[in-house]
Amino acid sequence: MNPAITTDLDEPLRLSDFDYTLPPERIAQSPLPERDSSRLLVLDRKTGAIQHRVFTDLLEYFRPGDVLVINDTRVTAQRLFGARLGKPGERVEAFLTHRVADGLWRGLVRPGKKLQPGVVVEFGDGLSAEILDRTDERGGRLMRFSTADGGNVEAAIEAHGAAPLPPYITRVLPPEERGRYQTVYADEGGSAAAPTAGLHFTQDLLGRVREHGVEIAHVTLHVGLGTFRPIESEHIADHTMHAERIHLSPEAAETINGAAGRVIAVGTTSARTLESAAVGPGRVEAVDKETSLYCTPGYQFQIVDALITNFHMPRSTLLVLVSALAGREKIFAAYQEALAREYRFLSFGDAMFIQ
Repeated sequence: MNPAITTDLDEPLRLSDFDYTLPPERIAQSPLPERDSSRLLVLDRKTGAIQHRVFTDLLEYFRPGDVLVINDTRVTAQRLFGARLGKPGERVEAFLTHRVADGLWRGLVRPGKKLQPGVVVEFGDGLSAEILDRTDERGGRLMRFSTADGGNVEAAIEAHGAAPLPPYITRVLPPEERGRYQTVYADEGGSAAAPTAGLHFTQDLLGRVREHGVEIAHVTLHVGLGTFRPIESEHIADHTMHAERIHLSPEAAETINGAAGRVIAVGTTSARTLESAAVGPGRVEAVDKETSLYCTPGYQFQIVDALITNFHMPRSTLLVLVSALAGREKIFAAYQEALAREYRFLSFGDAMFIQ
């Protein structure tokens, strides 16, 4: 197992240390026709050496005895567009993140100033929602949905909902493409966003991974609202992560602990799950709990040897995590080269393999 990479920090890192210019045209607005056809930047986290490949070339970097860890969460959030009662000409958005009970959802609304408790929003075909409460000062709301004919509310939400894409993706996915915002191994419902590094895998590619002598372990982290919240503190160490639910089964723990090679995490969510379940170098325990783990430069990774990930937003906890694994200077050099070579960034973009 590779030793953890450490960073000597002479002074606290600031948010500005994790900023870079991301041109809008580099943000992928649509998935590629084939999941596994994206480009792949391979970064050696010890030397900083960079290679440019395609995603299916990953097999050349895997070794028999490695364990690939995937997050099998399934996106259950919904994105609805409507208008306030009596104001049919306007457009408001409700991003439903967590179902509390039948017809009762927590989520984010835009514009928040117009959607205060007591306001009713109509979404068409008799589906409406009343804003019950503010859950935070940044658009968080509790909403109760109903249908004019007394029909199944959850079915109506599903029928009217669009893929719950992040706000930087302005294109609405047509119904026939909604499955592209789920991984092919999505199983456990409860996520507000997809673990996007896993979107590159096909069932065929996963089969070839197994044939290569690599075991696959499933873990679960249900992505919460925190994934949409930027770091706002001047010093990154002052940021507090939102708690998210994780699950790692005894069977997965046995596979991970028995790895003869490296433990390769697919996505920052799998990485955080593994590190949250760590009980020592190279060992995890079965867990079913919440985690607020925040990996910043200087963090000692105990489980993760390599990481498959996408390219992340400036000033984000995800960019901070990959910088903790590979070193901030190496990550920023890789990002600048990716921008220069016109890689596609963020959820539907290209991938990195940090080894």
